[in-house]
Order: sequence, then structure tokens, then C-alpha cells
Amino acid sequence: MATMVGVASAAAMATGFALSKDTLLVEAAESGHTRTVERLLRDGADIEQRDWRGRTALLAATHGGRVETARVLIGAGADVNAKDAIDDSPYLYAGARGHLEILELTLAHGADLRSTNRYGGTALIPAAERGHVETVRRLIDTGVDVDHVNRLGWTALLEAVILGDGGERHQAIVRLLLEAGADQAIADREGVTPMEHARRLGYTGIEAILAEEGAR
Repeated sequence: MATMVGVASAAAMATGFALSKDTLLVEAAESGHTRTVERLLRDGADIEQRDWRGRTALLAATHGGRVETARVLIGAGADVNAKDAIDDSPYLYAGARGHLEILELTLAHGADLRSTNRYGGTALIPAAERGHVETVRRLIDTGVDVDHVNRLGWTALLEAVILGDGGERHQAIVRLLLEAGADQAIADREGVTPMEHARRLGYTGIEAILAEEGAR
């Protein structure tokens, strides 16, 4: 059983303490034990049970990149917008981490495109920062606000420049954002624009892309 539901379950067996099926559901989901998840759901486990981090089984599965487990949970009605203690949801986390297959599942089952993470950012902003090109493309296709400003005062375009590495992936993301209408005149809280950041960082490729679109 320890191999099925993780270390906590093994510890519980050693101490003679029986974990509830709700707790086991979150563990099994994170480990990707889809059959165990299905059995626990049939046995009446609470699909929205939270662990000590506030994660539901679906968010735990998303953390582990467990596509098939996430598919089963979403099919059983798991809330794709349920947030944990740090304001991550399955939708937001899948977008931020580039888990494209799980992101697609959340989008097909009511993902709230206006929801924001603990930094006040949409899923698009961390996806742009981390260089997840196809995730950025997909989120843009949903109509998510490309000019949303997070609590740091940054848009997706600013994060792609400031926190990216200036390489091919971030260049592609900058181009996608501009093609989607991102406003490159939006500066950070110090009044520094994406173009100015690109110049300061020596990101000549991004600077050229911004210049093509009329940056000054």
C-alpha cells in the first residue's frame, strides 16, 4: 500500500493509524495512482478534500503533472478553480507550469480566466516568464487579458523580458504577446518600458522584435 499512496500512508500503517479515504485521495492523486483515485471516489471520498497545504486532489495531481488522474477527477466534477493556501488553483498552476494537457482540461471545464495567483497575476504572466511558448499561445487564444498588471506592477510582456533569459523561447513569447495586441508602452512602477529593460539586459533579439512593432 505504501507504493500506492505514498510515504504518509506507510507511516500511518507503521503507527497503526488509519488515514481517511479523503486524505488518501489527495495522496493517490499526487502520485498518479489513477485506479486508486477511482476506487476512493466510488467509496465516497470527498473530491474537494484539502490537504495541509489547502490542495484538493485535483491540484495535487496537477502539481505532479498527472494527466490521466486529473482527467478522472475533472470528469468526476472536481473544481478546476479551487485554490489552495497560496492562491494556486489547478487552472492557474497548470498554466504557470506549462502543463498544457491539464490546462486544456481545465479550460474545457470552466476555468476562470480572470482568476489570479498570490501575486495578482493571471495564468498568462508566469507562463510568459517561464518560457512556456505553447501555453502562452493557448492562453492568448482563450482571450485572457494580455495587458493585465499584477501586484508587482508587471504585465506578461514585462515579465517575459525582465525575468526571461532573452533566448528563443522568450523571443517567441514576446512576439506572440505583441501580435495579440500587448501594449509595450505599459511601463513598470519605475517607469521602465519593456524596450528599456531589453536594452539594459542586452537582449538584442527581444529589442529587435519590439522595434519591429514600433517601440521607441
